[in-house]
Amino acid sequence: MTVSRFHPMKVKQLISGTVLAALAAACTPPDQPGGLPAAVDAVFADYSATDGPGCAVGVIQDGRLIGSGGYGMANLDHGIPNGPATVFRSGSVSKQFTAGAIALLALRGDLDLDAPVRRYLPDFPEYPNPPTVRHLVHHTSGVRDYIGLMRLAGNRDEDFFTDPEVLAIINRQRELNFQPGAEYLYSNAGYFLLGQIVAAVSGQTLREFAEAHFFAPLGMTHTHFHDDHNEIVTRRATGYSPTDDGFRINVTTLDMVGDGGVFTTVEDWVAWDRNLESGTVGGAEWVALMHQRGVLNSGDTIPYAFGISHGEHRGLATVGHGGAWVGYRAGMTRYPETGYAFVALCNGSHIDPMGLIAATAEVYLGDRMEPLEEPDESGEGATPDAGGNQAEDEPPGEDIAGRDRYAGSFYSPELDATYHIRGVGTAGLSMRVGKWDPLTLAEVEDGVLRIGGLVLRFSDLAEGRFSSVMLDAGRVKNLRFTRVQSGDQGGR
Repeated sequence: MTVSRFHPMKVKQLISGTVLAALAAACTPPDQPGGLPAAVDAVFADYSATDGPGCAVGVIQDGRLIGSGGYGMANLDHGIPNGPATVFRSGSVSKQFTAGAIALLALRGDLDLDAPVRRYLPDFPEYPNPPTVRHLVHHTSGVRDYIGLMRLAGNRDEDFFTDPEVLAIINRQRELNFQPGAEYLYSNAGYFLLGQIVAAVSGQTLREFAEAHFFAPLGMTHTHFHDDHNEIVTRRATGYSPTDDGFRINVTTLDMVGDGGVFTTVEDWVAWDRNLESGTVGGAEWVALMHQRGVLNSGDTIPYAFGISHGEHRGLATVGHGGAWVGYRAGMTRYPETGYAFVALCNGSHIDPMGLIAATAEVYLGDRMEPLEEPDESGEGATPDAGGNQAEDEPPGEDIAGRDRYAGSFYSPELDATYHIRGVGTAGLSMRVGKWDPLTLAEVEDGVLRIGGLVLRFSDLAEGRFSSVMLDAGRVKNLRFTRVQSGDQGGR
């Protein structure tokens, strides 16, 4: 997910205690090239054990890798450590390569950024106010997030589905989250579609195009869009998630690319970071376009550019992006005014690479930064995902008066799924769809049920029962369901 401003609480926690002690002893980079200061080792100390996953980190100055290292293990089965040459899945950090391909095609005249998506993908829905390619790039299209849609259709995180299935659910949508250009709302569907547009325009898959135009020319020999989950990758780190007594493997069988899917190393990343400054591939026009921020219909400029987001860290301008998928986490941040850039690639779902590289940046750039702000310690509650998984702080379901009004089956043609709402206990309600376990619903107000971040708004009361439902779930809004009679529903 994009980070436009670093949270001072996280950074302060990361550079407190032993880190501050190390800073006092080693506040400058070491004499030997390629090493890292003790202060950076302290930043990553929690992820340096030989019985857990960790990260590879790189410090870049003026396009040159001046420090790198590895912490924790790339593979717990065989005791293989992480290092600068370890290959990691980079999650949404991949979006800048997809946007880079779109920018290259646009500058060559092969693609019009302001053309409607349907010009390149004819099966895309025909909306009254059609989103453009540029809207997809800046997350201002209103296109509903496909990961949310697939989850809301009853799929679990471990379930397998294909590119054609993702395209089918995107193309079944009859509404957008909002009018194109009206808002910014992050959408993985937008970048998946951009990958499809690259293929339609160039005649090459996104993987082939990126290899031919970016990775091979830049010498990124261990970087690729991973569009085959069965492919063997030398020196690949395994993704992990923590459990009560250790870790478990957390990888994916999904082959979607565009919104994610790039495998890379810290050593390879240096060439891409250099290209974002020098335009070895693409030239100065490409560099300028990559950093061009989106503009809303209101005229307001948003931080998000072409797969990278503008921000600031203690008074220094930044451009960066984070990534999170299954057991992998990644983060990159450039400080253009200073010539420094930082990257962390991690193989644990509990790791915050953007916070870690922010703390690492303070080791190198702290004397150029504004004083550390006092953190806001008010805290924030846990947030469930769009798949209906219940957050840890979700209250148990309460008795619901008039629950018979809600009970029944509701079908969405856009999801091709049926939500079954049934009474439980004396006055509670549960919901089941597809492969989900039953979910306990809570009534937040009359006609509105909730489970975590999934909100169901019921309407059209007829003969004592609601006839329709509108669903909101973060990156998916205004999904419509209609009550169906037993045996009539066509979805799962």
